[in-house]
Amino acid sequence: MSDETLNGAAPAADQPQGPTFTVEKLYVKDLSFEAPNAPQVFNEQGQPDLQMKLNQKVQRLADTAFEVSLGITLTCTLNGKTAYLAEVEQCGVFGLAGMDDQILDAMLGIQCPNILYPYAAAAVGQLITNGGFPPFPMQPINFDALYGETLRQRAEQMGQPGNSLANAETAGNA
Repeated sequence: MSDETLNGAAPAADQPQGPTFTVEKLYVKDLSFEAPNAPQVFNEQGQPDLQMKLNQKVQRLADTAFEVSLGITLTCTLNGKTAYLAEVEQCGVFGLAGMDDQILDAMLGIQCPNILYPYAAAAVGQLITNGGFPPFPMQPINFDALYGETLRQRAEQMGQPGNSLANAETAGNA
């Protein structure tokens, strides 16, 4: 039914197709948890210091297929000692077609990581609780603002048009 119109006629091949965005596959590419000072760290008293690092990479797989990778590293230290280190690289293969370069770049820098983030946050949360530590509720991330900052940095560094995520073989975003 998806290839037919309501009257049963197939769509004309020469009709322009609008922009398309599809999620082809979501997967964990890398997952790691370390608690180098366990079990002694479970007896430590004090306020934990949590540091989160975020990383995004985009790789063009085909004309309209892109792998977007969202990496999260969460490091918890307690009294100067590492309590745990949790890392996840959540990826997705996305189909994007019929978009100009500026829209394509924004989709890769905003929409794709917005889709990946809840999966990455859940994986990190599960690692932490499985490691014997209290859950860490990861706060929402404003990928619109991060993308805006990325555009500003690109303009400063390159000063060249066409420097987009879609045109790069591999590029960072956050």
